[in-house]
Amino acid sequence: MRLFSLLFATALLCAQPPARVQTGYDSIQPARLKADLTFLSSDALEGRLSLQRGSEIAIQWIASEFAKAGLKPLMGDSYLQPVPLIEFSADRALTSLTLVRDGQSEVFHAPDATATFAHEATISGRVVFAGFGITAPELNYDDYAGIDARGKIVLIFNHEPQEAEPNSVFNGIGNTRYANNNYKVFNAERHGAIAVLSMPDPNHLGPDRTVSPTAGQATASQTQAAQRPRILSEALAEGGPKIPLFTLGRRVSDALFEATGKKAAEVETAVNAKPAPASFDVLGVSIELHTATSEQRRASSYNVVGLIEGSDPALKDETIVFSGHFDHEGTGPAGIYHGADDNGSGTVGVVALAHAFAANPVKPRRSLLFIVFAAEERGLLGSYYYVSHPLRPLATTGAQINFDMIGRNEAADPRVITEISPDTTNQLGLIGTHYSPDYRETVERQNKTVGLGITYKWDLDAYNGVLFRSDQYPFLLHDIPAVWWFTGFHPDYHQVTDTVEKINFEKMARIVKLAYLSGFEFADEQNLPRLEPKAKAR
Repeated sequence: MRLFSLLFATALLCAQPPARVQTGYDSIQPARLKADLTFLSSDALEGRLSLQRGSEIAIQWIASEFAKAGLKPLMGDSYLQPVPLIEFSADRALTSLTLVRDGQSEVFHAPDATATFAHEATISGRVVFAGFGITAPELNYDDYAGIDARGKIVLIFNHEPQEAEPNSVFNGIGNTRYANNNYKVFNAERHGAIAVLSMPDPNHLGPDRTVSPTAGQATASQTQAAQRPRILSEALAEGGPKIPLFTLGRRVSDALFEATGKKAAEVETAVNAKPAPASFDVLGVSIELHTATSEQRRASSYNVVGLIEGSDPALKDETIVFSGHFDHEGTGPAGIYHGADDNGSGTVGVVALAHAFAANPVKPRRSLLFIVFAAEERGLLGSYYYVSHPLRPLATTGAQINFDMIGRNEAADPRVITEISPDTTNQLGLIGTHYSPDYRETVERQNKTVGLGITYKWDLDAYNGVLFRSDQYPFLLHDIPAVWWFTGFHPDYHQVTDTVEKINFEKMARIVKLAYLSGFEFADEQNLPRLEPKAKAR
């Protein structure tokens, strides 16, 4: 009762939305969200695993809802953008790295050298060390300056420089968009590399995940692992990385640095001190890489995409994106991974926004694009495919609101290290607004109507790598103000217990309403939010 009274009092203090957006705003109701999510996370959809029956049902349901709302299809008369995929299993026994030095060769397999690459390949070449593998002109930093990576295998540290320095230009103790391995592989490709070797950051000061669990914890962990579904890897048939990434253990990385006469920790210390690159050719060493798969098939999933055209003849060519992903983890020995929060909640939220904007008599001046992506759980594959095959020009895409897990109250999860507010029943996390203060200001202004508690804590978190874990990230790599709307982790994350009865539908409705008001302003104001690559979280 006290919680209801608090929420009612908060609602009374909030401003009313303008009359011109009221119809769409009022259409967003908890009961409709609950009805839709009850279906989407039901047993009938079998956990919505990519390329399986349940995900196909989800695709058709989303498309039918876009049709009901009257959205314009962009693939002829279809709302479905095919996403060509390769489903495969890496053969760890046959995947190998051979290091050749002074006429002697040594062969490494997992766990010393691992790769998950969809293609069978044999690659050999010289090695060049390229620091953290980052090219960031706006930060005056380029690990590739002064070296030639063309036709070579690039060795890099994971993470990014000065990750423990609060005043670092690399977003202090948070992450920039450059710390992710996918970015680093794309960057190596642009510099002509033929493969990437990623080694541990030798001076990394993050929380220790190597501490041995207690006997009880170990038993619980082993039981949970045994109950996980067996899920094949997936990769884009086109639009993804074209060269393999090998992850190295200490044995291989130590051997490579021993050949150079340098110590990895000292090299990193020198980079962090300035920060400035310390890249070099690794002389006297060559590498042969072999990737192998034990099973493979090609198939297509689909991004579901629909458009509401803007009302202004000049501005309707510009686009605001609302997105989420529909896939989840399928079924396993433990049962069905229902994915009510992850990401049934985000899917239902995007559908609700499509209906709200369609129902509102007044349309904003810019066009609105609604996308529910395929295969996010397999590596953001649908969103990576979209940015390489956009249905609206990325150059005129002004902002993205991405929903992923917007239905729960954050709660302690042993897999995640973070501080949690005492009361998260009205809390929403925004991830990535440090790249666009304009975006943040718009949301905060519109939140005076809705009254959510907004946290930006994830922008100061490097340990959990949250910035890279949802479908806003590929858009951010293309200089688009792209923000993940997220209510936080909880113990049911990626468990069979992520079920619909645990969703906070009142809070979820407020989040969708805030996205509606914010998105309307993005689409209607004279100036779009700006991306500021040098901005840091605060």
